[in-house]
Amino acid sequence: MSRFVPAGVVAAGMVAVAACAADHTTDSTDAVKKGVADGKAVLVDVREEGEWKDGHLKDARHLALSDIKVGVPADKLKEKLSEGKIVYLHCAAGGRCRVAADHLKKLGYDARPLKDGYDNLLKAGFEKAK
Repeated sequence: MSRFVPAGVVAAGMVAVAACAADHTTDSTDAVKKGVADGKAVLVDVREEGEWKDGHLKDARHLALSDIKVGVPADKLKEKLSEGKIVYLHCAAGGRCRVAADHLKKLGYDARPLKDGYDNLLKAGFEKAK
């Protein structure tokens, strides 16, 4: 049995995943910074634990996509996400946060995935945690 997967099958699968995931927010990075600074929004890093430990944004909270997918208890979500606030999500490159946003939107959160990943957010002026 061949392990080769035709490129068309891979591309179709990628399109199917992209079609199911939430669109990136059109909110500017300045709007995100202001919302977080004003306490009207939270910034959530959905990368995995090892990525978080390697470096994360100063104002970010951590909630890995893998945990979101298996189901996070409602009380833990409320603690991390603060009901009634905009939840800006980021990951390394902008893909996983879209999937996380889909899950969180189904639970009633105003989840907005950021197109910029961790490195680009640092370049945009978000401060790295010490």
